[in-house]
Amino acid sequence: MSFVVRGGTPADAGGLARLIQELGYDVSPADVAARLPRLFDLGLPPLLADAGQLIGCLTMSITAVLHRPRPVGRISMLVVAEAWRGRGVGRALVGAAEAYLAERGCGLIEVTSNVRRERAHAFYERLGYERTSFRFGKMLPSS
Repeated sequence: MSFVVRGGTPADAGGLARLIQELGYDVSPADVAARLPRLFDLGLPPLLADAGQLIGCLTMSITAVLHRPRPVGRISMLVVAEAWRGRGVGRALVGAAEAYLAERGCGLIEVTSNVRRERAHAFYERLGYERTSFRFGKMLPSS
């Protein structure tokens, strides 16, 4: 079976929630529907792999920085449905993200991936990404 890569729409919230849950996050379709407009407002819709149902999703961001001549793109989430892993879905989504971010002037693409996701790290390295830095995180209190 084949798939297409396309931009997400508000109607995709249910399928997106299902995919995000595969990563272990507790998220509902209503949560996703409430968060999607922010991505659309920024011109950064999620990229989806669709085979009649959603089988993959990638989210990204763009950051203007002072220490580089061009903005930095970031792949912040990539998930492929378990049954579709190893079939080129992730590679197609990353390729689409690279083209999208390059068209928007990014000179570097970074990937964030949980330290525990060793298979994901190997996947990105196969695509030519290098381990270049550490990323630190700190949760802030809700306002």
